[in-house]
Amino acid sequence: MTLNIVLVEPEIPQNTGNIARTCALTNTTLHLVKPLGFSVEDKHLKRAGLDYWNLVEIHYYDNFFELKNKYKNEVFFYATTKGLHKYTEVKYPENSFIVFGKETKGLQAEILDGNWDKTIRIPMKLGIKRSLNLANSVNIILFEALRQLDFPQLE
Repeated sequence: MTLNIVLVEPEIPQNTGNIARTCALTNTTLHLVKPLGFSVEDKHLKRAGLDYWNLVEIHYYDNFFELKNKYKNEVFFYATTKGLHKYTEVKYPENSFIVFGKETKGLQAEILDGNWDKTIRIPMKLGIKRSLNLANSVNIILFEALRQLDFPQLE
């Protein structure tokens, strides 16, 4: 049993490195959808992930629909500031995929179209055009999903 974090076109290597570290420490699989805004050899990415890279399972995809077709029977949740549900209002089954968009634009309309019933958001102050850092958002939502599953294989 594992949860899955999906980053669609991540742009900032430090965010992805920090998320990879979190995935390694929580037995969560990381899925990266190209194009990436950096090289996986980037020194900032490696530094943010420190020595956890060998502990995290990472899969790469040329586009989101390649990933979606591979796991068509799994449950996907889509994190967006426009989400219909608070991230605490949904039930995360085992093997759920939690999808996050790029730092500057979020998830593309073609990914969200037809999936609005599975969109989730982190409540934030109204009237501010900014949102939480991607790595922070992943941690908040991932730990709620892990809590609901009683932190499987974690102590």
